[in-house]
Amino acid sequence: MSHASRGGAADGAAGALTPSGEAVLASRFTTPRVPATFVRRTRLTERLTRAQAGPDRLTLVSGPAGAGKTLLVADWARTCAPSGPVVWLTVESGDNDPGNFWTYVLAALRHHGLTPSGGLPGPARPGEAEDSVLTRLAAYLNSRTEPVILVLDECERISSPEVAGELDTVLRHAGGGLRLVLLSRTEPPLPLHRYRAAGEMTDLRAADLAFLPEETAELARRHGMPLPDEAARSLTARTEGWAAGLRLGILDALRTEDPRAALEAPETWQGTVADYLVSEVLDAQSPAGRDLLLRTCVCERIRPGLANALTGRDDAAAVLAQLRRANAFVEPAGRSGYRLHPLFAEVLRARLSLGRPGSVRELHRTAARWLSDAGLLTEALPHAAEAGDWAFAAGRVVHELAIGRLLTGPDAARLGSLFAAMPPDTPGPAAELVRAARALSRHDAERALAGLGRAESLLPPAGTDDAAAAHLTLATLRVLAGRQLGSSALAESADRRAEELAGRELVAERLAAHPELRVLRLSALGSAQLWAGRFAPARAALTAAVRASGASSTASLRHDCLGRLALIEFLDGWPGRAEAHALQAITEGDRSGLPPSGRTALGPLVLASVDIERDDLASARAHVHRASPPSSSHDAVVASWLAVTRSRLLSAGGDPVEALHALGDVREPPSAVAPPAWVDTQVAVTAATAHLARGRPWDAVNVLARCQDARPEHTIAAARARLASGDGDAARSLVEALPGPDGHGPALTVRSLLVRAEVAGARGDGVTAGHLVARALALARPERLRRPFLEAGPWLRTVLGRRPALARTHTWLPDCLLPEEPPTEPGGSAPAPVVEPLSDRELEVLERLAQMMSTEEIATELFLSVNTVKTHLRNIYRKLAAARRGEAVRRARELRLL
Repeated sequence: MSHASRGGAADGAAGALTPSGEAVLASRFTTPRVPATFVRRTRLTERLTRAQAGPDRLTLVSGPAGAGKTLLVADWARTCAPSGPVVWLTVESGDNDPGNFWTYVLAALRHHGLTPSGGLPGPARPGEAEDSVLTRLAAYLNSRTEPVILVLDECERISSPEVAGELDTVLRHAGGGLRLVLLSRTEPPLPLHRYRAAGEMTDLRAADLAFLPEETAELARRHGMPLPDEAARSLTARTEGWAAGLRLGILDALRTEDPRAALEAPETWQGTVADYLVSEVLDAQSPAGRDLLLRTCVCERIRPGLANALTGRDDAAAVLAQLRRANAFVEPAGRSGYRLHPLFAEVLRARLSLGRPGSVRELHRTAARWLSDAGLLTEALPHAAEAGDWAFAAGRVVHELAIGRLLTGPDAARLGSLFAAMPPDTPGPAAELVRAARALSRHDAERALAGLGRAESLLPPAGTDDAAAAHLTLATLRVLAGRQLGSSALAESADRRAEELAGRELVAERLAAHPELRVLRLSALGSAQLWAGRFAPARAALTAAVRASGASSTASLRHDCLGRLALIEFLDGWPGRAEAHALQAITEGDRSGLPPSGRTALGPLVLASVDIERDDLASARAHVHRASPPSSSHDAVVASWLAVTRSRLLSAGGDPVEALHALGDVREPPSAVAPPAWVDTQVAVTAATAHLARGRPWDAVNVLARCQDARPEHTIAAARARLASGDGDAARSLVEALPGPDGHGPALTVRSLLVRAEVAGARGDGVTAGHLVARALALARPERLRRPFLEAGPWLRTVLGRRPALARTHTWLPDCLLPEEPPTEPGGSAPAPVVEPLSDRELEVLERLAQMMSTEEIATELFLSVNTVKTHLRNIYRKLAAARRGEAVRRARELRLL
C-alpha cells in the first residue's frame, strides 16, 4: 500500500469549517486517478523519487495547461512508494486568504491522519493565520521521523504574497519533516532562487514534460491506434510533445474513417484541441494579452517592437514576458524574441480569420514593412506575399541587393517557392528582375535574358543609388545567364558593368550585407571562362570567389568554385594541386553541411582522375561512384568530365570497348550548349587511348584528326597514334611542334618527354631516348604518375631494360615496367651489385663513356664543365668498383646498365 492511501480517514475533515464559516470540501484532498490510457514515463517519475530521497525541500512541476503535470505526480504518488506520506491539496482561488489556505492544509493533514496527539488549532479569521498556528505546524513537522510530502496542485491560483511568504516560513522551519511539491502553470511567488542556489530544489518544466516520439507511440497504442515510428515522430513534432494535444488529437482522429490521415489534416486540430486551447489558454488571459496573441499569431517570431506595431501598444515587451511566465504557450525564441506553440498559433490564426477577416492582410502588410525596415528582409518577404504586396516584395529584394538569396544559400528554396506564387502580371522592373532570377534558377537562360531586357527598358539611368542597385542586379543576372549559355563574352561584358556599379559607396554598403551577390557573379564568370577554355582568367575569378566571403550563404558557391579550380589544375597538368583543391571542396561541403543536392561532383571526379594517373583504380572507382550526379544535372562541365573520367577508368581497367561507349554521354550533353574545344580535345584524346589499347592506331589517328586543337595533350596523343600506325615522320613533325614545358604541370610534361623519347628511339637514338625517359621519371616521381608510363607502349620496357639501374632507382613504377634481374650463368655467380645506385646524370656520362667519347666531348654534349665530368667519372668508378674506363664499361654491361 502506498503512502498516498495510508491512514486516510475520509471523515477526518467531516464537519470542519473555514474561518469564514464555509464547509471544508474533502474532495480537494483526493489524489486524482489516472486513466487506463495513461503512459507512465519512468524518466520523470525517477526524478521525482530522487528529489524526495535527496536534500530537496521543494519540487516545482511547471508547464502550460494540459502538459500532464497532475497525472504525472498523481501516478507517482500512488505507485512509486515515496519516502513519506503524500498529502494532496488542490488549490482554489479562495486560498489567497491566509486563514482559508492554512485551514485547508491542516484539514488535508487530518484527512490523512497526520496530526499530533493534542491536535493543531486552525486559524480564527479568514484574512490571516496566527503565528502560533504556523509555529505549531512547523514544530510538528520538524519532529517527524519521515517527511510529509505536501502536493499543492493548480498552485498558479496562489497570488497572495502573504500566503507564499507563510508557506516559505513553514517549509524552512519544518526541517526535514516537510517536502513541498508544487504543480503550477506559472512560477509561484515563493523565493525559488534561494532554494535553487542552495541545491534544495528540483525543477520539472514544460520541456521535461513533453512527450518523446516513443512515448507518443505508446500513448497512441493505448488508444488503439498503432503508429509507425515516422508517424509518431511527425505527431510529436506537430504537437511538440504537448500531452493534452496528443490525447485530444488522437481521440478526434479515432472518430474518422482514416485516423492516421486525420492526424495530418489541419481540420483535426481545429476541433476539440482548439476548444481546449481557447478555453484554457486564450480566455484565461487579460484583454491586452488576448489581443496581442491574436494580432501577433501571423508571425513565426514575435519581437516586442513588431508586436507594438501590430497592436498599436507600447508595452508589448511586458505583456509578452507575462505571457511567457504564465506558460501561455509563448516561448522564448532567440534574443528578445518569442514564438507561439505551433498548434496554438494555428488555432489563433483560424480564430483571427473568422473573427477579424479584414485585418489579416493588413497585419501581414504591417509586419512586412516593420521587418524590412529592421533589416530582416527574409522574414519580411513571406508577410508581403501573404498581404499580396508583390511589388513591395520584389522592390525590397532588388533595393537590398538580395537577389542572390533566391539563387544560393539556405533561404534559396524557400524564397524561390515564395516568389513562384508571384502573379505574372506584377508590374515594374523589380518584378521582372525577380522573374529573371527565377528563370535562371530553373536553368532557363533564354527566358531570363528576355526578362532582363524588359527590366532594362523600364529602369531609369543608374544615376541614383537605388537605380544603381537595380542595374547591378541586372548585370549580375546577365553574368549568370552567360554561364548557362556557355558565353564567356556575355559574362565578361556584364561583369565589367557590374564592377563599375559596385564601386558606389551606398551600393558597396548593401553588397557587404549580401556577399553572395559578388560570389555568385565571380563564380559564374569563372565557370563561363572555364567552359570557354580560358583557364587563366577562370582560375583568377574562381579564386577570388573562394576568398571573397566565408558566410553561410556562399558555402555552396565556394564548394563549387573549389571543384572547378581542381579541374583547371588537372587540365593544366598539376595533379597535386588538383587533388588539394578537390579535397578542399569536399571539406567545405562537409563543414557547411551541404546536402547531396547542393554539392558538385567535380571534387570526387578530379580525385578519381588523379587516382587514375597514379594507377590507383580501386580508389578511382570509389570516387566516381560517389560523384555520379542525377540524370537531371544541368552542369555541362560535370556531365562532360564524368563521361571522360568513366571512359579513362574503363580503359585503364582493360575494357577499351566500354570506354568508347562511355564517351557517348558527352555527345548528349544535359544542355543545348555545344561542348567547347577543350572538351572535344579531352574526348578525342581519351578515345584515342582506348583505340590504341584495342590495337587500332588508325582509328586513333582519325578521331584525333577530327578534332583540330593546338593543345599539347592533343599533339602528344596525335604523335603517339602516328607512331603506332608506323608514320614516324608525321610523329616527328608533331613532336617538333610541341611547345616547351613553361606553364604546364608535370602530368603534361611527362607525356611530352615520353613521346619525344619514343620518337628518338624510333629513329635509332637510344641515348636521347634514355635521357628523355630519365627526365620523365624524375619529374613523375613526386606525383607518382604511373599511368603515362603504362600507356607508353612496349618501347619503354626496352629502354628501361637497357638501363636497369635507372628502373631500380624508380621502384614506385608498376612491376610490369621493371626489368627482370639478370640471370646467373651456369656454374658461375651473379656479378656483384653496384656499391651505390648511379644517378641519372652519372648514367648519361656512363653511356657516352661506352661510346668511347673523351672527357671533353662528354662535357660538350652534356653542357657540363670538364671538372664536373671528371667528378662524375670518379663516382662511377667507385660505385662500379672499377679502376679504369674499360673495366667500368664491362661492369656496367654485366649489370645491364648499358
